[in-house]
Amino acid sequence: MLPTPADLTLDEIQSRFGTDEAARGYLEEIRWPDGIVCPHCKNADQKRIWEIKASATAKIRAGLYQCAECKKQFTVTVGTIFEDSHIPLRKWLVAWYLLCSSKKGISSLQIQRMLGLGSYRTALFMMHRIRYA
Repeated sequence: MLPTPADLTLDEIQSRFGTDEAARGYLEEIRWPDGIVCPHCKNADQKRIWEIKASATAKIRAGLYQCAECKKQFTVTVGTIFEDSHIPLRKWLVAWYLLCSSKKGISSLQIQRMLGLGSYRTALFMMHRIRYA
C-alpha cells in the first residue's frame, strides 16, 4: 500500500526516497497503479510496452519505456510537472512535501537553502510548477 502524505514525515521522505530510483519507483506506483500506460497513445497492453535497460555507455537513462503501438519512448515524468526538468526526482518529492506540509507556506529562498539548489531561479521554478499542479 502506498503511503499518503499525512503518513509521512520529512525524515521518512528523505530515507524512503533518498535515491532517484526509489523516487521514480514511487511515482510509477502512483501514476500507473494498474500497470504502465503510454502517455502518447494510451496503450495499456503490458505485452506491447517494454522497458529499455539503462546503460551508461549507450547513454540510456533508467526508467525509459517504449510503446510498440506508437513507437514512442517515455518515462514516468512525461506529461507531469516533472517533465523537462533536470532537478532530481528526490529533490522534487522533498520540495513537494515541504510546501504541502508547512502551515503558512514556504518561500522559494528557503527551499533553495534546504535542498541545496544551485540558484534561486531553480527553486522558484519548482515552486511555480508545484503550485500549478
